[in-house]
Amino acid sequence: MPEKIVEAAVGVLLRPDGTVLLGSRPAGKPWAGMWELPGGKIEPGESVMQALTRELHEELGITVTRATPWVTYTHVYPTATVRLSFCQVTQWDGEPEGLEGQQLRWVDIKHAQEVPHLLPATYPPLRWLLLPDFYAISSVGSPEGVDTFLSRLDHALTNGLRLLQWREPAWITGADSPDLHDLLRKVLARCHATGAKVLVNSVHPESWWLEADGVHLRQTEAALINERPHSLTNDKLLAVSTHDATELAHARRLGADFAVLGPVLPTASHPGHPGMGWEQFSCLNEQAGLPVYALGGQSAETLVQAKQSGAHGIAAIRGGLR
Repeated sequence: MPEKIVEAAVGVLLRPDGTVLLGSRPAGKPWAGMWELPGGKIEPGESVMQALTRELHEELGITVTRATPWVTYTHVYPTATVRLSFCQVTQWDGEPEGLEGQQLRWVDIKHAQEVPHLLPATYPPLRWLLLPDFYAISSVGSPEGVDTFLSRLDHALTNGLRLLQWREPAWITGADSPDLHDLLRKVLARCHATGAKVLVNSVHPESWWLEADGVHLRQTEAALINERPHSLTNDKLLAVSTHDATELAHARRLGADFAVLGPVLPTASHPGHPGMGWEQFSCLNEQAGLPVYALGGQSAETLVQAKQSGAHGIAAIRGGLR
């Protein structure tokens, strides 16, 4: 008989000051005293959002007024397997209280993983919260475009860009050219000065990945490996381009920090291709088990729709460096 999976809705309560709410497990429950994100079991006939609203009202005494689906993640404990539907909660009525005897703490997202005695399944979402909403993709194209690109990059960094993919397959002197490598180093210096991270697309040499903050695997390279590249230390990020459920599942097995899924909407680079649309994106995202960025026709104007469809954020070439 297949193992029973416990379905639960979990609220990631976020305040504008960059803090997230954690609660301690009450006495008498498994893992008592451990810290976790609030939520509970989905009852028969309930949707994720209905369960989330009920659980947060029962546990914290608040009424959720704005929440979006995020990542659905399965965790195996020694005594049970749980499928956790994490939802980001950004607005609510009332002030959270520990109505079940639990302690509550608002914790800075940047240091939330350092809280002692975290419940094991709480670590992944706290790590994912460090990923920004926007994932920009470079588009220098050729040496003639350098000045324009650097100007746009500086403007974007000033306005809060914190994650960039270095992807230049069309550079006229070759994807591994010395000139392009020198430009990457300039980009790294600019980004790191503002706290932004840079992933190098796998079209470029592996030695470049190690100079940057990680690698973004094209599906061409991702399909050829069965585990996280050994060259990536724990402080390096791994991202994977995906287009369907099979590729998302493979990204999860590789231990990717996040995936990019698309195209969602029509794009100039793929004329005549309508994209998968938001409904299919949402269905695929529910199976992903890791944060997913929507790609294809994305800009600041599509971010709200992307989040309502479960995306962590958006990835964009033309709209990324705004």
